[in-house]
Amino acid sequence: MIASLARRIAFALGGVLLPFALLAQLALAQAPADDPAMTSRLKHLETELRCLVCQNQTLADSDASLASDLRREVRSLAMAGKSDDEIKTYLVNRYGDFVLYRPPVKTTTWLLWGGPFALLGCGALIWLAIVRRRRKTSAILPPGDGISDDAIAKARQMLYEEP
Repeated sequence: MIASLARRIAFALGGVLLPFALLAQLALAQAPADDPAMTSRLKHLETELRCLVCQNQTLADSDASLASDLRREVRSLAMAGKSDDEIKTYLVNRYGDFVLYRPPVKTTTWLLWGGPFALLGCGALIWLAIVRRRRKTSAILPPGDGISDDAIAKARQMLYEEP
């Protein structure tokens, strides 16, 4: 009877203490590295990776929960001994080139890299066409747009004449 009661108490305490033990283990696993070289390496990696939620921020700058999950994943991969290139390759395989803050130039991203320059070139061509058309038009018409002084005087008289 006493043994049964002791087992029940131990089981109840284990059920209560187990989550706390797991949380403590998780906190220790996520504790920042004491090694300054590892810390700077992780910060450098976080600046090269994009937050998938914010899209215009690096992992280091983002406060999104997914960004903290990715930072934890990067930290665990680095602690496991993976190189920076291996970590980036793993994340690109999992999330695509978009996870890189500076995606590589390849056939799938040429529009991303060349698009702004193409738009700038089109704008310059349109501007040049407008300037040339204006120059041609002003060269064809005589000064005063072909309206005689008599016609201007007659128009003024008609405008200002009281009925």
